[in-house]
Amino acid sequence: MSIFEQAMKMETDGREYYLEHAEKQQNTALKAILLELADDELRHYNMFKAMRDGAPAEYRTDEKTKIISSIKTVFEQMRAENPDLSIPAEAKAIWEHALEVEKRSEQFYRDKTADISDEKQIAILNTIADEEHKHWLTIENVIQFLDQPKRWLEDAEWSNLEDY
Repeated sequence: MSIFEQAMKMETDGREYYLEHAEKQQNTALKAILLELADDELRHYNMFKAMRDGAPAEYRTDEKTKIISSIKTVFEQMRAENPDLSIPAEAKAIWEHALEVEKRSEQFYRDKTADISDEKQIAILNTIADEEHKHWLTIENVIQFLDQPKRWLEDAEWSNLEDY
């Protein structure tokens, strides 16, 4: 199986996981995050499919994830909808699993750059690895928010997240 086929499988599995849990999610804000993650995974899948099929490697700026820029608003919405923020305990387990998947995906893409000679493909792998890192940051923030929602919104540093 080629690197791109492996990547397509990983992205498909991630998308299915996010869609499955979004469908079950009662909290609209958490559902929105899961759906945005699923959309990003689909974009990644399509990019890897195009590269597998021999299309020129190209990743336009407008295709990059926007999840970091929308996350604070989502958390503020969550707090507004549910000031006491009663989140089921099993919700945290969903996010913890997703955190591990995103970390493994990021590392896989970074490691595979050594197996490719095409500079544009290497750049795309690194860009997608960066996006997986943004997913990881997002999910880590969701977990922190679920642990301490009121304090988290007051203490969160947002200015440094766009650098990733």
